[in-house]
Amino acid sequence: MYVIARIGHPSGSGLTWTRPGHHTIMGIGTSIFLIAVGAVLRFAVTATVSGIALATVGTILIIVGVIGLVVSLVFLMQAGRRGTVATRERVTERDPYA
Repeated sequence: MYVIARIGHPSGSGLTWTRPGHHTIMGIGTSIFLIAVGAVLRFAVTATVSGIALATVGTILIIVGVIGLVVSLVFLMQAGRRGTVATRERVTERDPYA
């Protein structure tokens, strides 16, 4: 069972879906991937499968991908307005014999 644990993960934007011991992020990349796969199923695949309409599956994937993309972009914009600054510590080592 998957549960939405928190919205807007520090390492990126998107919804965080959690399962005990697992953390994944549905972000911009995943959304674009869903849109691309959905478009291929909707417009390029002409094969038929008994009991399932591939064009309908493609349309559903496109819709889910667009929703995920919009949500990811909204949270990315909100993070920018909050003034969140990512800091990185730089460690430089010097040769003691030089």
